[in-house]
Amino acid sequence: MKHYLIVTSAILLALVTTTSRAQELFVYSEPASNMPAKSLGIRLSNTILDESHLNKTTDQFIPELMWGVNKNLMIHAEGFFNNSTATFEYLGAAAYAKYRFYSHDDVHKHFRLAAFARVAYNNGHVHYEELQTNGMNTGYTFGLVGTQLLHKQAIAASLSYEQITDNGGDNRIHDGRAYQGINYTVSTGRLIFPKKYASYRQTNLNVMLELLGQQLPQNGLYYLDIAPSLQIILNSQTRIDLGYRKELWGNMERMTTSSVLIRVEHLLFNVL
Repeated sequence: MKHYLIVTSAILLALVTTTSRAQELFVYSEPASNMPAKSLGIRLSNTILDESHLNKTTDQFIPELMWGVNKNLMIHAEGFFNNSTATFEYLGAAAYAKYRFYSHDDVHKHFRLAAFARVAYNNGHVHYEELQTNGMNTGYTFGLVGTQLLHKQAIAASLSYEQITDNGGDNRIHDGRAYQGINYTVSTGRLIFPKKYASYRQTNLNVMLELLGQQLPQNGLYYLDIAPSLQIILNSQTRIDLGYRKELWGNMERMTTSSVLIRVEHLLFNVL
């Protein structure tokens, strides 16, 4: 099965990196570019987690409010909910910010760098070795992301440091578990419809492929996931994402090694 996934990922990478008009709105990670200045947005993300070790599926719901402060700074406020106990429960919240500090623009190409950070609080149980301040753990994350656009191809990569602490409600990290991790992502994508732009009101269909990994230096545990996805953009304002995430390699205990993401996002331009 692993050999099949490796071959499939190689084929998908080859397809996605062929010549085409690039998109910079990735599904599982953020690019170095920001949302439009003076805009507000709402994002609703639902991840269906396949907890096969418990013979059940769990929904993790994350609503977000987004603010494009200016062309270089954007801020998100996030809430965390899931139904791991059979009913949806509020588990915590987070604040996320991204600041673009470098941009080199040219005809049909640009390179951008941004710094990002997330601070999160969570009162859920701490069961797993995976670190995830975006949904499961109290803690913080900070890192860098770069996006390169060359003619019609966009590629992004990020590197971040993540540290967790005990969750609220006396939900402590188990003895011997790591609380520091290094995260990394590589993302690429292309527009497959329309073939030619005639209006910003045209519907866009994008295909993405992302690799997402985590390494825990304290105990040598790691994982590497592959995440193909489809994205529809309506009227340059409403975005619909559908993604599938699957572990390629790993040796840590996780809530799931397989999940489906469904997301809807809507922007309001020039409202501030």
